[in-house]
Amino acid sequence: MPANSLILPSPAKLNLMLHILNRRPDGYHNLQTVFQLLDYGDELEIERLERNEIVLSPDIPGLPAEQNLIYRAAQMLKKHSGSPLGAKIHLRKRLPMGGGIGGGSSNAATALLGLNHLWQTQLPLATLADIGKQLGADVPVFIFGRSAWAEGVGEKLQALELPKKWYLVLKPDCHVSTAAIFSHKHLTRNSRAIKVATFLDRGGQNDCQALVKSVYPQVREALEWLSKFGQAQLTGTGACVFASYSSRQVAEDVFNQRPDNLDGFIASGTNLSPLHKRLSLDDDATITGV
Repeated sequence: MPANSLILPSPAKLNLMLHILNRRPDGYHNLQTVFQLLDYGDELEIERLERNEIVLSPDIPGLPAEQNLIYRAAQMLKKHSGSPLGAKIHLRKRLPMGGGIGGGSSNAATALLGLNHLWQTQLPLATLADIGKQLGADVPVFIFGRSAWAEGVGEKLQALELPKKWYLVLKPDCHVSTAAIFSHKHLTRNSRAIKVATFLDRGGQNDCQALVKSVYPQVREALEWLSKFGQAQLTGTGACVFASYSSRQVAEDVFNQRPDNLDGFIASGTNLSPLHKRLSLDDDATITGV
């Protein structure tokens, strides 16, 4: 690739647990979750332009470019840094939309990190995370690039070293609205806070799972099928469900038996983002309290 362009990974994440503690006065929720980064995701090809223009491709039906998180991330970085440069950004999409695996947030983070490099704006990760969290609560974890324990609305992060596992991720044929789930009257919002050590010892549950199962029969059916082959869980507010295995071969054996109406992928968990590996980032900024 020329020096003025990059091809960068935009990895997925799973929520290994999601406890909702209470609703905040601003309408958001205090929660505890564990982000597991995956060595699988979308890909962004970013080319620096000498003219002041952001060109994004391909078009996504029903989503104007100006509302795309990649475009918004680029414009916010330009505003913050004062860079006169532009970019041509092409998204190679592999992650399903509305799946709860962080596709849009990860795309925004990859755009911020890639453009910070190409435009030589030299902003530290903490500053990029501050920009990113204005786009979504999940963006900072992709900026810092570490699997993490998260609190607050998901922005207070503490890096975790999670055991190596292989994950089978399935996407039911439905789109789950995060806003609809978090505003639903039947959502459980009174889980007791736990410590990191408690999760590492006993695990945790996803407080959205029972509600999403009841509202979306496709998710319920996927969970019921996958539970025959291990502990099946919902990630985030869904719609994707997952189970973990000790080897890729075991995960592939299960994946190959899936019903025809379920698509998905297999990926290994990683404690360091493949994006950070590609950019050789070693900015070990404190990620607690972002």
